[in-house]
Parts: sequence; structure tokens; C-alpha cells
Amino acid sequence: MSSSTLGKLEADIEIKAPADRFLEMATQRMYRLSNISPDKIASCELFEGDWGKEGSVISWNYLIDGNASVGKELFEAIDFEKNSVTWKVIEGDILQYYKSFKSSFQATPKAKGDEEGTCVHWTLEYEKLHDKVPDPHAKLQLIVGIVKDIDAYLTTQA
Repeated sequence: MSSSTLGKLEADIEIKAPADRFLEMATQRMYRLSNISPDKIASCELFEGDWGKEGSVISWNYLIDGNASVGKELFEAIDFEKNSVTWKVIEGDILQYYKSFKSSFQATPKAKGDEEGTCVHWTLEYEKLHDKVPDPHAKLQLIVGIVKDIDAYLTTQA
């Protein structure tokens, strides 16, 4: 395994929504994402298990760089106290390019005294099938856009 095939991309996204509400949307109410982010997500369905439970599998139909893609992800770890989640891709288009692919975030409330809101730190960890495979910058940008859409939705809901 070449070190050039292992990779990690990260992004920090500042949102106005509280960390716990963002976590709830990203674990227990993901089925709403096709309504919240219809230009990016065609569907997000529970394939196996229960929403927001480790070991459950979700099925995605989404657009990346204008191309329709599909995938299944396993809820690998959920920590409601730390507002963090890790998913592992177990099936789908992305595995044509990557031997393994994990996506995780931690939503941290901003310090008291600062403006209200949350910092969502998102991490993609992956192993490319070979060194000619590009880093998944488009996937990370898709996620950043979805996070912003979720924030807009949560901050307009009473």
C-alpha cells in the first residue's frame, strides 16, 4: 500500500444552527435531505436498521459534478455527547475509485460569548485504488453545500 494512495480531506463549516439540531438532522432525519437539498440529493433512504443507530445502513442517490451517483453507507460510530458521526461507504459508485472511504464530522458549539452557532468539522478519509485517482474534492464540496442547506433549513424552522 503506497502512502500516495492514502488520503484525508477536511473542511470547517460555520453554521448558525445549534450542534444538537444539526446532529439530529444528520442521523435521525436524513430522509428529509432530498427536500432540503434537492439539487444535490435525489433520495436518502434507510436500507437496514434504524435512523441514528450504529450498524444501520443508508442508501443514497445524489448528484456530484452533475452526475447521478449511488451509494450505501454504514453508521459506524455515533456519539451524541460529542455531536459526532462516522460513516463507512460499503457499496456504490465511489468504490470504483477508492478501496475504502469514510466520512465523519464533529459539530462543536461556539464558545459562550461568541456569536451563536456551531463549527462543523468534516473529514474524509480514503484509500485510492491507485495513485492516478484524484482526491475527492468534489465530494467534499458536495458535503459542504449540503451542510449549508441543512443550516438554512434549521435556522428558518421555528
